[in-house]
Amino acid sequence: MKIPKQKDDALFNDIKNTAPEPGEFHLWWLGQSGYLIKWQNKHLLIDPYLSDSLTVKYSTTDKPHIRITELVIDPARLDFIDIATSSHNHTDHLDGETLIPLMKVNPDLKLVIPEANRDFVANRLKIDAAIPIGLTDGENAEIDGVEFHAVPAAHEELERDEAGRCKFLGYVIRFGKWTVYHSGDTMLYDGIVDILRRFQIDVALLPINGRAPERRVAGNLNAAEAVQLAKDIHAKIVFPCHYDMFTFNTADPQDFVTGAEQRRQAYCVLENGEGWSSQNLK
Repeated sequence: MKIPKQKDDALFNDIKNTAPEPGEFHLWWLGQSGYLIKWQNKHLLIDPYLSDSLTVKYSTTDKPHIRITELVIDPARLDFIDIATSSHNHTDHLDGETLIPLMKVNPDLKLVIPEANRDFVANRLKIDAAIPIGLTDGENAEIDGVEFHAVPAAHEELERDEAGRCKFLGYVIRFGKWTVYHSGDTMLYDGIVDILRRFQIDVALLPINGRAPERRVAGNLNAAEAVQLAKDIHAKIVFPCHYDMFTFNTADPQDFVTGAEQRRQAYCVLENGEGWSSQNLK
């Protein structure tokens, strides 16, 4: 099993002791599609999966979720989180064993979700359904100076509830001078470039594990598609994610690196638990 770049005390201390320069921010990759952003002493946790719930759930099935990389940190240690997100209902993006302890140690936590999923989220997290902040595509919310703009995600198709609200979202997140796009789980769909280009994305966080029907799970962008999407929306830098978590559903980040260099798209590949500063963005 791979050892994270940082984990447990080392990661905790790095997050707590990092003080971004005025106007700058810092982010850490926590594994799968999970990121932590620190800006002006605010902490935003995007789609965290910080447990072994899926490994346990599927351990006796014909689709075992065998971990590739060790867990980076116990979510109960993260008692300083202001905002968390879930882009959709799949457990690696809405994990009760991550979010329930996280909400316990952060009683004022704001949780951003797709409005279409409100009842499901409340049931899984055992919370009042009125607590989450729900969005659908075209809507936005501001929380403590951080703006969340909801955009559609296709995992593998654009799915809406009976009221026409997206079940799968990406979030364009704006704070200070920065715009970060976290796609959630998505494939390409007609109009995605036009939707995103108008936001003038600085940082794109995109999955690269692709689609393989034999995996029997919904697909995502592959490495080449992630690079092309970043290039098409004029992202200043792109980070790959959604790999190195489960053996049956991963990808080689070297394919992403090769594609980004060929397309002359700025990129950064992090290890689990590794941080990055916006000061590195030229």
